[in-house]
Amino acid sequence: MRQPPINTIADNAIKAWKITAIIYISILWLIVFAGLVLSIIFDIPLWYAAIGILLSGILHYLFVYLFPQVRWRRWRYEVFEQEIYIQHGILIVSRTLVPMIRVQHVDTKQGPILKKYKLASVTISTAATTHEIPALKEEDASNLRDRISALARVDEDDV
Repeated sequence: MRQPPINTIADNAIKAWKITAIIYISILWLIVFAGLVLSIIFDIPLWYAAIGILLSGILHYLFVYLFPQVRWRRWRYEVFEQEIYIQHGILIVSRTLVPMIRVQHVDTKQGPILKKYKLASVTISTAATTHEIPALKEEDASNLRDRISALARVDEDDV
């Protein structure tokens, strides 16, 4: 089997992913709190609410503290002249090879959380699918986008 790719994403990706997870988990906590209030109002047994609180606590730990660390450790990428090699996953590690000849366009994107940490994601589109390399430093993302674009154009010219 092939060696894993060598390039990693930015360290600040962990912070950005934690903030994103906190936003989503906060919505879950609001729903659990509303369920608790409704169980008190409508005299529903409180153990339903206790189960909701327990599950929310477990999900909070997993998505805010554990998964961002593991996700960051597993994310790797490498760009070769003929292909892009991407590895990612938490429980199941996926290794993907994207042939340069199949690349149609390359974008960078940056939401408010990534912008706060000066990060951007590179999106690689082919005819069949889209691949993303998340949370790179802004300059690295821009350079990677330009490099992939140049390599894909060279392959197009050769055909």
